[in-house]
Amino acid sequence: MSRRFPAFTVVALLALLPSCKAVQSFIHDGEVVARLGNHKLYLSELEKVVPNGISPEDSAALANSYINSWAVGKAFQDIAEQKLSKEEKDVSKELEDYRQSLLRYRFEQRFISERLDTSVSAREVGEYYDAHKDNFKLERPIVKARFMKISEDSPNLQKIKKLMSSDNVDDVVAADSLAFNSAQRYVDCSDTWVDAATLAGDFGVDYVAMLSRKNGRFIEIKDGDGFLLVAFVADMVKAGEIPPVEFCEERITDIIISGRKHKLLTTLERDLIEDAKAKENFEIYSTK
Repeated sequence: MSRRFPAFTVVALLALLPSCKAVQSFIHDGEVVARLGNHKLYLSELEKVVPNGISPEDSAALANSYINSWAVGKAFQDIAEQKLSKEEKDVSKELEDYRQSLLRYRFEQRFISERLDTSVSAREVGEYYDAHKDNFKLERPIVKARFMKISEDSPNLQKIKKLMSSDNVDDVVAADSLAFNSAQRYVDCSDTWVDAATLAGDFGVDYVAMLSRKNGRFIEIKDGDGFLLVAFVADMVKAGEIPPVEFCEERITDIIISGRKHKLLTTLERDLIEDAKAKENFEIYSTK
């Protein structure tokens, strides 16, 4: 027999969730957990949104959220049925339009997945970059840098700074090794271009404030807790300038693949119409 509640209430649901497996052990078809007007919410429906293995608190919170959302939806449905005219409640055209749009989208995705070449060569990236350089002007600086957080009174501070600022590979490796035991944090991003805002996040300031503290190729900021935040800027490209191609590679790859998708869909549309015309399935009648 279904459990019946006199009215919609979240408390009624929460009472059904006494343990971590309350929802899972209590759920079965026909059990009603909430009602709004003539609408009923069954535990079998709730099972689909409350996963196994979560805490009683999380189960209750998730179930509570779902029930409230369900109730709001049903309340809107009821008031709309009452207040809207017959014409306003006729959504058959919208449903058919949505169905057509959804079917088209699903077929387009299948068509693309079966034909799209997602490999992009370095030559293609380079050619696109050379032809569209002005499109890649930087809004913020980018940097290649090495960063560390180290105690202000560390006896190895100056030695690590000297090693991390070297162009010699062995010195850079030595800086990393020494920092492993001396610094709280050490990161070498000198082989990768990063947004200055990303590096500024390590300093806990915005990138403008960070760069204002740049002295030569070093940036140093005390964190107030006895630590010194240090970055050696191996290279930098300023805002408004054009970055190197490697910084733009991922974006260019996405652009090229997107262009291929568009071309595939354009070809598909053209071929569908031409095929329909060839089979005499498509005619345009005069509107005069």
